[in-house]
Amino acid sequence: MIIRKEIKNDNELYLYFNGKLIYKRWLDLGYGKIFDTHAFGKYTDYSITDFDLEETPELIHIKANLKLVSTENGGRKTGIKTGYRPNHVFEYQTNGQFKYAYMGDIQFEQTEWIMPGETQEVLVRFLLKQPIDEYLNIGRKWWIHEGPNKIGEAEIIKIELPK
Repeated sequence: MIIRKEIKNDNELYLYFNGKLIYKRWLDLGYGKIFDTHAFGKYTDYSITDFDLEETPELIHIKANLKLVSTENGGRKTGIKTGYRPNHVFEYQTNGQFKYAYMGDIQFEQTEWIMPGETQEVLVRFLLKQPIDEYLNIGRKWWIHEGPNKIGEAEIIKIELPK
């Protein structure tokens, strides 16, 4: 298994798995695109601060109530572990597709796992260099996706911006 990271034009991050492009991120815009969700999720066990950039990017810390969709209602069959990095969707287009998926990881403070159907207060860390500001309001809800599948919903209860 070979995972290779490349930064091109000082703006674009590319991740390759065994020579195949699995992820691209525009660093200045904060947008990313996953080309192979199976390989990206299975073989890139890194948090958003683990990339060896010259400086670790600043993070926005969001305290949120996270509720996972139950298995019976189309959610995951297994729980999620602290450090999980799903797609975070704040807005959908009129055709039901999401506009952007934002990059962020979910950290649990009281347990190591959350199971389908459970609700837990969590810490979500988003990269500051994403056009996400307009969505950051106390009480704002957003959706947690694995590719096109909605597996959870979160609601902002506290926002901590970098100092």
